[in-house]
Amino acid sequence: MIIKIQGVYSWIDYYLGYKQANVVILHKSLADDFEKFCRANDGPLPLLYRSQPGDWKCPSLSSDSDIRTDCLQYRKYEHGACTGSLKSLKEYSEQLKDMVTFYLGCSFSFEKAVQKAGIPIRNVEQKCNVSMYKTSVPCYSISMFHCNLVVTMRPIPESKLGAAVLATSELKEAHGAPIHIGDPGLLGIQDLSKPDYGDPVQLHPGDIPVFWACGVTGVEAIINCRAPLAFTHSPGCMFITDVKNDHVTSSGGVPQVHCISQDPLHFSIVSEEAAQKINALETLIGIDPGERGIRHLQRQGELLGASLAMSHAGSVLITTGFPTHFNHQPPEENDGPPGALAIAAMLQALEKQVAIVTDQRAMDLNKRIIEEAVQLGILKKPIPLLSYQRENADSALMFLCEDGNPGRPRFDHLVAIERAGMAADGNYYNARKVNIKHLVDPIDELFLAAQTIPGVTTTGVGDGGNELGMGKVKDAVKKHIKNGDVIACDVEADFTVVAGVSNWGGYAIACALSVLRCCDTHERYLRRAVGFPRTPSPGLWLPALPSVTKEEKLLKTLVQLGVRSGKTASLEMEVDGLPFYNTHSLMIEKLLQEAQQ
Repeated sequence: MIIKIQGVYSWIDYYLGYKQANVVILHKSLADDFEKFCRANDGPLPLLYRSQPGDWKCPSLSSDSDIRTDCLQYRKYEHGACTGSLKSLKEYSEQLKDMVTFYLGCSFSFEKAVQKAGIPIRNVEQKCNVSMYKTSVPCYSISMFHCNLVVTMRPIPESKLGAAVLATSELKEAHGAPIHIGDPGLLGIQDLSKPDYGDPVQLHPGDIPVFWACGVTGVEAIINCRAPLAFTHSPGCMFITDVKNDHVTSSGGVPQVHCISQDPLHFSIVSEEAAQKINALETLIGIDPGERGIRHLQRQGELLGASLAMSHAGSVLITTGFPTHFNHQPPEENDGPPGALAIAAMLQALEKQVAIVTDQRAMDLNKRIIEEAVQLGILKKPIPLLSYQRENADSALMFLCEDGNPGRPRFDHLVAIERAGMAADGNYYNARKVNIKHLVDPIDELFLAAQTIPGVTTTGVGDGGNELGMGKVKDAVKKHIKNGDVIACDVEADFTVVAGVSNWGGYAIACALSVLRCCDTHERYLRRAVGFPRTPSPGLWLPALPSVTKEEKLLKTLVQLGVRSGKTASLEMEVDGLPFYNTHSLMIEKLLQEAQQ
């Protein structure tokens, strides 16, 4: 299409709905490697067409085109440096005979679809070019082509985030779904008012910055490869095709958007199918075999939020241990450690850093449990075992962050599962209202400190309301749980997973993480649409999931170590007074069936 309209805004507005293309022109000797680079990073560089050397036409995209004149403006690069802006490339016709043109998808192509969904396009409203930013996200390198991802940013009202993702997710040739929603700092972008390309776009109250992969990534690759001569379109001055965005390519299910952090603001994306599976897991573990009244504590979607936050985390700290049997040695119950190890096993399979923090007096016990878990094949390798003591007001911050610097946290996420939680009066109570503070180290302080550290999120898993993290539902605990007015934990977690037995919550988190890992929509978002999709291998994931056999062996090991059932204090094959066979074993089978169907 070669109609020209004066002015960038008028030009963009006129062509909304047509596919637009970023343009990269380079010597034929570099073309094969650049095509491989595009294939390896098809989020920012969806390849629409590659020409033959010296071919100025693009018949599959335009019936009558000439790449030498069909962009409003071009840029010339020599040895990686921009040496000029041009209105036409005709004077370089001789050099172009040995050059290949790449037409790459552009996000302007999806703006009509976004508008049709009732979503404002702020750069169009403000009559300016879209904002484009260099990020700290490296693309997959091929030969001499390497660079960091470039993104476009469009402010989207928070209420319209789901609609914006849905409107763009199927438009794969126009970069598809966003690669990040929320705080720009998570992409290494320091100041939205200073884009690297394009114009600054103002956010309205209630707008969230949403980032899509951008074809200007190709420009950065050209700069870094230092080719003797190359041309590109000027950012915002794309090649306009004759093709409308009527045909879309499915990219893996209807997407959903979920907030996983407020500080910094961070949203994640998951397919509707995966979200439904995880919500079904949450329903399964929500039964109340002990008739404690836990249904009053449950909040739909907490398991999904917790698993999404852990999926994004690089390093996770887990704590467990409820010394309810104060007259026995060891005083721990056997609800908690199996669930903690199930989470840890899946985190290891996801190649995340994982550590466990526990009471100093229980270090030897937990060391033996971890060693046995490795021997039983539950864990691939031993987990670092830590203890925490309060020495001064900064102890928790020093534990969680390098040199106590909140900008350098050691852990991205903290998980407490069946961990004794501090009540409002500063004591720790078992379900029978007995104070067991003398047996509990103040690990709650780590969760309180985490609330002050940007980017660190927390999960609490419990089955009675007196566990660490249950402060989020403490009003319901006080109202509906026996002795709740005394025993209710006062310390909140960002996500509160309530289960009939806490171990079930750990099994469900492990299963939910495996569901997310197998979700193409979420996997693309995690890798920012750069690099190749990582196909889940059954050899990696199945062994990491909990199983009846593994959990049976672990429970036998705990019994041998003197770790007792929570409700009855018996050294039998039971947890919380419920028999392993046909109760816990059946729950494990149901969770696995739901996760893997």
